[in-house]
Amino acid sequence: MITGPLSARAQELTAKGATFVTATVVRVEHPTSAEPGNMALVHEDGAIEGFVGGVCAQNSVRLYSLKAIERGEPLLLRILPDGSAPADFKSGANVDPGHEIAHDEGSVTVQNPCLSGGAIEVFLEPFLPPPRMIVAGDTPIAAALLRLGPELGLDAVDSRGSDSGPPVPTSEDLALVVAAHGRDERAILQAALEADVRYVGLVASQKRGAAVLDALRDDGVSEELLERIDTPAGLDIGARSPAEIALSILASIVGVRRRSSTAPRSWAAAPPTTAVDPICGMTVLGPDALSSTGVDGETNYFCGEGCKLAYERQHAA
Repeated sequence: MITGPLSARAQELTAKGATFVTATVVRVEHPTSAEPGNMALVHEDGAIEGFVGGVCAQNSVRLYSLKAIERGEPLLLRILPDGSAPADFKSGANVDPGHEIAHDEGSVTVQNPCLSGGAIEVFLEPFLPPPRMIVAGDTPIAAALLRLGPELGLDAVDSRGSDSGPPVPTSEDLALVVAAHGRDERAILQAALEADVRYVGLVASQKRGAAVLDALRDDGVSEELLERIDTPAGLDIGARSPAEIALSILASIVGVRRRSSTAPRSWAAAPPTTAVDPICGMTVLGPDALSSTGVDGETNYFCGEGCKLAYERQHAA
């Protein structure tokens, strides 16, 4: 459990709708500077607040925190030294001496050649702002969507807006649902399609839905975009009441959300901002790592000052 200044900081980030990871040391094998219960917050840009070990361990924590954010899944990160480690730290994983990643369901083991003989386990838990669902319309179905959406972890937003004005669909939005019974539908549907909102639904009968699509077609909206509109919106479950119709629509939205988040992906896939330390072979976050321009003007990145100095000594004029 986060306590003290980090707790207040986590609450502040949550209130702002920020994306971050809590990193908690859950197990250690000495010698290591970390202790069970040490914690840190890792921001989506890789910045870290708190303490989970030395510089080299922090490199791995930062890297895999960004991967946890990308996947939206918690992760148990095992960090092993270059030499042998206790058998229970290796359980379920075969660590390759070339620093390759071993992984089981929910955990990843990395070999950290900079670690000074110890081993640690760090639990990484991403905190992501709830995906936004914009609901357009002043109808019982719209009201049901706004009421039920938060129960499914959605930020359900009324398109009529607030003092700051109506929400504008963006590519970050999960869904737009229009349940307006024919009022002011086309403009917001087109805006959502052009912004690449992942789910765009129109509550309408088949006949009226086809008429709206024809009108959008006349407005110049392409067939490729029109095919993305789900109308009549929602799964066909024989829904009749506003709450049942909202339930069928939310089921479709959940399907869209989970299909993308559960697609098979490897934890070994590195974010595009990584680099490999030429001395120790560690993967580091390139832009934030120590850098040095070496042979033929090539810029290299390092996990810490020791590797940077070793490289510079090797390539001294």
